[in-house]
Amino acid sequence: MEGLFRACYTYGRLIKFSHTIFALPFALSAVILANRTVPVTPRTLFWILVAMVSARSTAMGFNRWADRVYDKMNPRTANRPSVTGAISPRALVTLIVTSGATFVLSARMLGNLCFLCSFPVLGVLIGYSYTKRFTKWCHLFLGFAIGLAPTGAWIAVTNGFDFRIVFLSIALMTYIAGFDILYACLDVEFDRKVGLFSLPATLGVERALRISAIIHGVTFISLLIVGILFKLSMPYYTCTLLIGVLLVLEHRMVKPNDLSKVPVAFYHVNSAVSVLLFLGVFLESVI
Repeated sequence: MEGLFRACYTYGRLIKFSHTIFALPFALSAVILANRTVPVTPRTLFWILVAMVSARSTAMGFNRWADRVYDKMNPRTANRPSVTGAISPRALVTLIVTSGATFVLSARMLGNLCFLCSFPVLGVLIGYSYTKRFTKWCHLFLGFAIGLAPTGAWIAVTNGFDFRIVFLSIALMTYIAGFDILYACLDVEFDRKVGLFSLPATLGVERALRISAIIHGVTFISLLIVGILFKLSMPYYTCTLLIGVLLVLEHRMVKPNDLSKVPVAFYHVNSAVSVLLFLGVFLESVI
């Protein structure tokens, strides 16, 4: 039993399972909003959760496999299980294949439209790992990949598309891209040395931080548009206002000449943003 727990912990570290807190609340918020159109069943919710976990496992597993050479050279990532040997390349491939198959299966269980969408979505989830090789805008591609979650959750519940939910996806996309830029500031010297692309490495930390702030401004505006389109009320807007305050606080914490607060801003502040969004949508549905 101890070995099983150790293995789960190791794989959890590998795919940064704790970072699910960033996207999952957005997907669950989409489920609550979709419930206004089509009642959500426990079965549907179960397969949405399976799809979320398996999609993340596929994407992160492939990222660790594709970047294992770079991770070995970077002191910040040299202790990852995929680098230390705690998880072998063969085990990584097994994780990617089984997680990908589970994602496709969960999509099939959610309906034909989800099933058809699952294949291009897998391509996006895998493809983002290579964007740092050729574009400084890799952060937006990562945001786009993760930002598909709310739209996917909506389709899973309603078996259809609604343009309104796109703004929640845009909010998630820009929220992720903005804080990924902040996190990339920690790897500026390494990225320049090995020829990887990022906004901080290409444009410099100061300009990258300004772009990140602008992108997070789009996040806030998108959340306001979601409220307008879905005719939400005070609980949602209160939480959205708090999200705006947190985003401002995040950018005041991180300065070009002092990146020591990046880890705090990255995890603690951003996880609070996701939870606040879900809280606002949830309260809207019960009050």
